[in-house]
Amino acid sequence: MSVARRLEGKRVCIVAGSGGVGKTTTSAAIALGLAAEGKRVAVVTIDPARRLASALGLEELGNEPHRVDPALFAQAGVEVQGELWAMMLDAKRTFDELIERLSPDERTRREILDNRIYQELSGAVAGTQEFTAIAKLYELDRDGNYDVVILDTPPSRNALDFLDAPDRLTSFFEGRALKLFLAPSGIAAKVAARGTGVVFSVLKRVTGVDLLQDLSVFFRALGGIIDGFTERASGVKALLADPGTTFLIVTSPQREPVDEAIFFRGKLDEARMPFGGLIVNRVTPGAGDEEVDVPALTASLTEGLGGSLAGKVAKTYAEAQALARRDRRAIARLQEELRVSDPVLVPQLDGDVHDIGGLARVQQHLFASDAERERLLAQAAGLA
Repeated sequence: MSVARRLEGKRVCIVAGSGGVGKTTTSAAIALGLAAEGKRVAVVTIDPARRLASALGLEELGNEPHRVDPALFAQAGVEVQGELWAMMLDAKRTFDELIERLSPDERTRREILDNRIYQELSGAVAGTQEFTAIAKLYELDRDGNYDVVILDTPPSRNALDFLDAPDRLTSFFEGRALKLFLAPSGIAAKVAARGTGVVFSVLKRVTGVDLLQDLSVFFRALGGIIDGFTERASGVKALLADPGTTFLIVTSPQREPVDEAIFFRGKLDEARMPFGGLIVNRVTPGAGDEEVDVPALTASLTEGLGGSLAGKVAKTYAEAQALARRDRRAIARLQEELRVSDPVLVPQLDGDVHDIGGLARVQQHLFASDAERERLLAQAAGLA
């Protein structure tokens, strides 16, 4: 089943997997394939290496979707019937925009955004990227400007934080600790007590920073947006479990990424999140399961290549077939552990994917029919 079939009826696709398996490339190739079929697609990455921008022929991406010029696709020989939009998440800016939306008035908005306590905390909170990434996903989906939104996530152990980020945020805002701090007779009031007030006064004289005032203003303003934050967290959680959302796991056949894929699938099941399928990237195609008889192959090639070159060719071929057998074993394990009968396989391509032409090659494997994909894999193995 092609990726297009797996994404039928889906509005949100979250691409997850361990680092270094080609998640960003796969996300962009999926977006390209859907756009080629006539859909309006937005792909969101949090990759600071800017691989997505480079692959799409762009110098940089911002915190709002930017339409990729159709002429760039045409130059690479790719016909796109729809639209492809791309952005790189700025977690701090997204968090600030969320504050702007949830603030009940201009005064509250300015009190929070200009507050030194907020500026320090938001950098730390937004730097984790989990909630801000899903919040941006939620915003793009709710706006309804795109047929499909695709999120390229960080490595899977961190991506797991996406699953419980809404609950953790809700727990924070509804927790006793914060309520105690905001209560008129709670900790915030006690901060202003005589003994503590003297300490803050000294700090103000030495540093010029009125920390007591900053704390007071911050927590007073925060109390005005708690309901909005809690409501947004609930909406984000609902989006993750929505039938219109699906998770695609991307891996390579190496042991560590395979272990990560199995681990992440288990966490998806625990969280009752929708699993849409498995993509195994950088697969070494092979001709069969039997080990290569290197001496016999060398002998058969000697007349045409000469003894020295024939031996090198036979050895290289044997090594490639050994890698192919290893990859087949890894894929069989993934099929069993993830309960997947039809993973999408993308062979190891010549060279790194760094432009639209390379994306188009990956997209071809992702969106091919079963028969066409078999032909492409056989071609990659030198059998067709």
